[in-house]
Amino acid sequence: MPAYLHALTFDALDPARLARFWAGGLRQERGDDFTVLAAKDTGFALRFVATDEPKSAQNRLHFDLTSASPDEQGATVARALELGGRHTDIGQLPEEEHVVLADPEGNEFCVIEPGNGFLAGCGFVGALACDGTQAVGYFWSRALGWPLVWDQDEETAIQSPAGGTKITWGGPPLMPRGGRRDRIRFDLAVPAGEDLRAEIDRLVAAGATHLDGDGHDGGRVSLTDPDGNEFTVHKAR
Repeated sequence: MPAYLHALTFDALDPARLARFWAGGLRQERGDDFTVLAAKDTGFALRFVATDEPKSAQNRLHFDLTSASPDEQGATVARALELGGRHTDIGQLPEEEHVVLADPEGNEFCVIEPGNGFLAGCGFVGALACDGTQAVGYFWSRALGWPLVWDQDEETAIQSPAGGTKITWGGPPLMPRGGRRDRIRFDLAVPAGEDLRAEIDRLVAAGATHLDGDGHDGGRVSLTDPDGNEFTVHKAR
């Protein structure tokens, strides 16, 4: 059984504050350590870890939150602003109907207008929209065992066989990377009873590269995908 997407890891100057923001924005429960929360209907958690490095560039990954009506879109935006979010400009056009916001540490996300057919049925967190090549979409399809649900004009998307949130890649050109590493990263877990080293070898054979094969950060091993995005793998407890 392949590793599964256990969590998205956010680097944060104030992990507890950022966890509070996303718990309120997604209306979710935080874990006992107050820096982990379950993202309902996505199949993964959000994990917040401390860093002393401020955000310096636009993230290569962001949430697309869905809306069933204009009123719901407005309510989602209002709730985010009340929790400490803000409007932000990433080059969106005035005629575009989605709303671009940032959380208290500047991590971008979009509140999508109602009627978006591509995200229909995906839940409130409709997509993790990523900057990435077609090759990296193929890699993550193999890595997670999720089928491709879109593959056109170098844009790709995958979705769990169980449904829910899609992961999408917009194709080249890629944005420049900012900082020491990506501020939001995939954290994979190997199921209990499976061999961690064998799974890492499988991911490398699929196109990943070792970043720190000795493991760190609570037993997590760091790899990079074909686009150079860091991700971690650990053994599920």
